[in-house]
Amino acid sequence: MERAIDQVRSQQPLVQCLTNTVVQGLTANVLAAISASPAMCDTPAESADFAKISSGVLINTGTPNTEQYAGMRAAAKSAEANGTPWVLDPVAAGVLPERSKFLRKLLKYHPTCIRGNASEIMALAELGQGGKGVDATQGVQEAIPAARALLERGVKVVAISGERDLIISKKRVTWLASGDPLLQTVVGTGCSLGAMTAAYLGARKKVSAHNAVVAAHAHVGAAAQVAAAESAGPGSFAVAWLDALYNLTPTQVLAAVEVKEG
Repeated sequence: MERAIDQVRSQQPLVQCLTNTVVQGLTANVLAAISASPAMCDTPAESADFAKISSGVLINTGTPNTEQYAGMRAAAKSAEANGTPWVLDPVAAGVLPERSKFLRKLLKYHPTCIRGNASEIMALAELGQGGKGVDATQGVQEAIPAARALLERGVKVVAISGERDLIISKKRVTWLASGDPLLQTVVGTGCSLGAMTAAYLGARKKVSAHNAVVAAHAHVGAAAQVAAAESAGPGSFAVAWLDALYNLTPTQVLAAVEVKEG
């Protein structure tokens, strides 16, 4: 985990973010805080070329439109063809038929990681109906069969957010306890985690994809714990969280989280 954090800071990965309009500013600032380079490039004419030169790609379907759908499709196809790791954050999967159909079509481009809540993961695997809007109505444990089904379709790692996060790959299951409830009061923290995951996957050398995803989640959670201790509410928390993402050492991140295998 410590090596993964060091690699992000030393390599400064370029992350292409095809993400929702509500969170673009926070996402860019989060990436900059961890020394990654954000690029909000989602136009169809440029998406494929940018995915080719990026270190990692995030596709987040929070506020899609027809043009962005085309850009996402082009970026996913290019990322797979060029070996660029990419993260799918299937926001509101299972809630709206058109969005769910589009998300399932993206699976043919084999995301390196899918990161979402339990309801989204279950809906994407067609083993559940989705949540309430963007919020989960199922628990993490319930989504494990869906995660395994997605792994069988070529996904390398599935990350399921919850009270304890679950990161699962074909040979490993990791439970991660970290974070703070204030994370849920700032819109875009989860979406930013998707971008951080893309950065960690893009920077990794001699670090498994599984460990890179665990490290990204640990970094977010540890920073939240530090920020919550010095915050009066969501506004001050958001600023303190960015500061903690920037300042925490790998050793401090590791000390702040509880990791359990199996």
